[in-house]
Amino acid sequence: MGEGGGLRRTCRAALRAVLAAVVPLLAGGGLPPGTVAWADEPTAQPDKAGAEKSAAPTCPGDDPKAKEVPEPKPEQALTHHRLAISGSTVEYTAAAGTLILRNEQDKPTASIGYVAYTQDGVRDPGLRPLTFAFNGGPGSSSLWLHMGALGPRRIVTVDAAPTPPPPYPVIDNEDSILDRTDLVMIDPVGTGVSHAVCGHKDEEFWGIDADADQVARFIAQYVTDRQRWRSPKFLLGESYGTTRAAAVVNALQQRWSMAFNGVILISVATDLESLFALPGNDRPYPLFLPSYAAAAWYHHRIAPERDLKAVIDQARSFAVGPYLAALMRGDTLTDEERDKLADGLHDLTGLAPQYLKEARFRVSESMFAHHLLEAEGLTIGRLDARFTGPSVDPLSKEMNYDPQLSAIAPAFVAAFLDYYYRDLNAPRERTFQPFNFDIGRHWKWEHKAPLGEYPQPFGNTTPDLGHAMTLNPSLRTLVLNGYFDLATPFFGTEYTIAHLDLPAQLRDHVQMKYYEAGHMMYIHAPSLHRMKADLAAFIDTASRHN
Repeated sequence: MGEGGGLRRTCRAALRAVLAAVVPLLAGGGLPPGTVAWADEPTAQPDKAGAEKSAAPTCPGDDPKAKEVPEPKPEQALTHHRLAISGSTVEYTAAAGTLILRNEQDKPTASIGYVAYTQDGVRDPGLRPLTFAFNGGPGSSSLWLHMGALGPRRIVTVDAAPTPPPPYPVIDNEDSILDRTDLVMIDPVGTGVSHAVCGHKDEEFWGIDADADQVARFIAQYVTDRQRWRSPKFLLGESYGTTRAAAVVNALQQRWSMAFNGVILISVATDLESLFALPGNDRPYPLFLPSYAAAAWYHHRIAPERDLKAVIDQARSFAVGPYLAALMRGDTLTDEERDKLADGLHDLTGLAPQYLKEARFRVSESMFAHHLLEAEGLTIGRLDARFTGPSVDPLSKEMNYDPQLSAIAPAFVAAFLDYYYRDLNAPRERTFQPFNFDIGRHWKWEHKAPLGEYPQPFGNTTPDLGHAMTLNPSLRTLVLNGYFDLATPFFGTEYTIAHLDLPAQLRDHVQMKYYEAGHMMYIHAPSLHRMKADLAAFIDTASRHN
């Protein structure tokens, strides 16, 4: 998520604009505060205020008459911790820092905030896996994955219901991946404390290709600064973060010759056009149907006597059979065929046949979330359909808010910011932005895919991942899906993976995992435990030479 709610909202804003013109931790548990250092990277001596005393070089802007400002410097706050995972103790250093991004001319362009965790006492860091992770939005910081799944501390929220106001419970995360890999959580420009520098504007980084370029440059520079070129490397993204990850892994491979061992995609959104049902684009509707069936089953609107997987399989078959055929027929359907289709969709969604016919069998996930439980005056979650909340406007066509996001966002934000400033000793000079909705309103959705002659008007980075996996036959991909995710439906992901265009001998390099939860499956404790096991097995396997 992090993104979650933002992905639909920001895409819609951008899509409307395009059409008008032509379219979401730690202080390891046991160790006393220990050594805390606040220093410039990599080895500067700080003064009492934490800033190095020197005649800093200047940072000229585009205007030669403009006053030059000191060139920004990378900084980091270091703290030391330990965490118990599966009976073993991991001692590690946490670095809440910034890295100064540079362009082709080695000129500073942005200060990128991150939190990195590295295991202490490692004799050869080149053998220790290194994972770069981020959320999406676009416009979200990485706090959701950080505080919900990957980091050493995590927020505990109420499952499928609103989490009460503070104090919020924050615990040691025994499902953290720090026993398997070092970890770097990245906040792109405009989120967290990341911002443009030296006359550059944040908006320059707000687009599919510009965003992928900044993250690729960050990774290449971090790996060089930390001397981790030999380490097994992984990318992990959630939601729009999967759009980013697919583009970044290909960019790093092609432009920096940096080969990755694995890519982990959580709640996939690499093919954006398959997710947003705009007028004239019927492709998303069949792809959402199995998720609608799962949600209707969960809320006892259909097939109470059948198990979830049987309902999903039936919905898959109907989606690519009668439903897809009917959408292709369009206005040529007879009244008898419309009645039969409405009855079939009613059996899988719980929506009234008459409503389905009035909607012309084209029900977006926002419409479905608003109407499934409208008789009870409830709206279900888009990010996680197990959540419900009172309908704000019962007469509206679509949902007005996401009950899942409303139920957990305050807890995630409060827990992370307390952890970031208190436990990680991060500086307070800049406001930390958990999410930045302005980014979506300015986002550039065009993408230049590999081997493509012209930019795509609405990005699809699936070809980027397929290209990277083809040219690096050892690259493996792990895909995590939530059955109750109405934002990035699992059947749409199955469609996407089937279109990676991989050679036959590489198709088993993609693993699909499913959880009885939503977009952020890790907020469901049983799914979090399974997710950790799946991540650990994947990292272990992909880190070994094939």
